[in-house]
Amino acid sequence: MGPGPVNAHPRVLRAMSADLLGQFDPEMTGYMNQVMELYRPVFGTENRWTMLVDGTARAAIEASLISLVTPGDTVLVVDFGRFGLLLQEILQRIGAKIEVVSVPWGEVVPLDAVAAAIERTGPKVVATVHGDTSTTMAQPLEGLGDLCRAAGALSYVDATATLGGMEIAADRWGVDIVTGGLQKCLGGPSGSAPITISDRAAEHIFARRHTEAGIRMAGLDDGSGPRIPSNYFDLAMIMDYWSEKRLNHHTEATSMLYAARECARVALGEGLDARFARHAAAGRAMTVGLRAMGLTVFGDDAHRMTNVTGVHIPDGVDGEAVRSMMREEFEIEIGTAFGPLQGRVWRIGAMGYNAMKHKVLITLGALEACLRREGFSLPAGEAVEAAMTAWEA
Repeated sequence: MGPGPVNAHPRVLRAMSADLLGQFDPEMTGYMNQVMELYRPVFGTENRWTMLVDGTARAAIEASLISLVTPGDTVLVVDFGRFGLLLQEILQRIGAKIEVVSVPWGEVVPLDAVAAAIERTGPKVVATVHGDTSTTMAQPLEGLGDLCRAAGALSYVDATATLGGMEIAADRWGVDIVTGGLQKCLGGPSGSAPITISDRAAEHIFARRHTEAGIRMAGLDDGSGPRIPSNYFDLAMIMDYWSEKRLNHHTEATSMLYAARECARVALGEGLDARFARHAAAGRAMTVGLRAMGLTVFGDDAHRMTNVTGVHIPDGVDGEAVRSMMREEFEIEIGTAFGPLQGRVWRIGAMGYNAMKHKVLITLGALEACLRREGFSLPAGEAVEAAMTAWEA
């Protein structure tokens, strides 16, 4: 019950046990086409270029940035937590000129502040995280695409922590690239990264296409732009691999493709609206239960992620001792924190297969017991009772 990874859905684990297929087997390429179709509604898009990048969620983040950005390009990063800092780290390695619009951890960046920063910096790309698990905040993205397009900028959104648990509306937001991961709200293992790319971004990326000599084919012209400096993270070649060309960029991670396919099948089978409501109920019950315990919830209620809740460690309580007791006595993992929140906040997740009423209630009951063992005085039983009521609200 931490900020991810979480327990995988049993259907996903079963799907991963299927036998491997060759990467050009018609059954395999059929599964690839299914994955593209399945993830379009999950991303809230009709983008043709909706597919997987083999690797953890960070693989798709890096592939996106290294395929969009050339050294010296100005990139505006919307920074409100650890993963905004990660975007800057990757961009520094690319050699971008980085501009930042930031707020203290626990807040989100107002859209008018983003607009002012775009006007001030004239970026080629605007990059942001949707939900940052380090702060448990979700950045509002309605209107971001319009701002970027008016300024002639491309946009990138890291939705690793929210894809499948909160609404992702790539087309309505008007954003160009959105990436995710399986290991959080989608209830799968880490190791495959869904991505969707707008036609506008695809045109920019294909202008940088430089196909490696060993797989070059007739009718596939190189672009006039600078070569994407990573072979593995070259989205132009990955897109050609997922297209009807089936350009052999790499050997597809078959078991992870099975997992990603089943994650999307589970999500769509439940219904996205019902799934978002379930995550919202879990987050609401967790927040209410923690407060009923006498604890202080971290961050801004108006912009809280539904699937991860931050809570201040009470004064005089050994946070790591509580986490260890939760793990050893109840077999429940809750998360620690990063950066300025390290040692000050626990992060408790309720997402994917774990966004269930009984798991939230058991976690709250266990936390109450562990806090009592650590000498913290709190109202007995009120957290679970309050959470039960809040779930139905």
